[in-house]
Amino acid sequence: MSCLKCLKYTMCLVNFIFFICGAAVFGIGIYLMTSTRFSSILPSLQAMNIANTLFIIGIIITCVSFLGFLGALKENRCLLISFFILLFILMLAELAAACVLLMYERQIEKFIDEDLKSGLQKSINDRKNVTDTDDWDTVQLTFQCCGIHNSSDWLNNVPKSCNNPGNGTRYWPKGCFKKLQDAFENNLLNAGIGVIVVCIIEVLGMCFSMTLFCHISRSGLGYK
Repeated sequence: MSCLKCLKYTMCLVNFIFFICGAAVFGIGIYLMTSTRFSSILPSLQAMNIANTLFIIGIIITCVSFLGFLGALKENRCLLISFFILLFILMLAELAAACVLLMYERQIEKFIDEDLKSGLQKSINDRKNVTDTDDWDTVQLTFQCCGIHNSSDWLNNVPKSCNNPGNGTRYWPKGCFKKLQDAFENNLLNAGIGVIVVCIIEVLGMCFSMTLFCHISRSGLGYK
């Protein structure tokens, strides 16, 4: 019985921490949506700009962790099984996305390259002057790149985020597509470890919730 209580309160604590983190990500997404102008880098994924992505991730983390926290605290079978199902679906979605990335790497690179061109052209058309900012500026400042392949992609409307103060050249020499590729390849091991860690956390969450679920069923407490 003491082990089950320890399991219950451990699950409550972990889910409470995730709830706070999810709420913080959710808040950052709302702040960015209300304070910054965004244009889609990938027009085919128009809704998935930085602000919307943080907003959606925050909602998912907050809702799932709230179910786990309340289900463990109240020992509610409905909430615990809902928590288990949501974690299982999330894990399947992550594994499916990883498999798709590995199987269709070349096709995805070609699609991203073409979509980046459409997104950059849209950004050029939307900008009134080089001082306007959007998602492109965030990417270029973060990765110290300019355009898709180089600064010529911006034609005569090169934004200030392309400026390279570190040497004699005016703009960052590398394009963002190459920089993003390099960043992905250099952090492939870390990304793989991150995915494994997330999956382990999800599996542990499912095991904890199912253990509590079975204990409540054997206790005859039913659906409260």
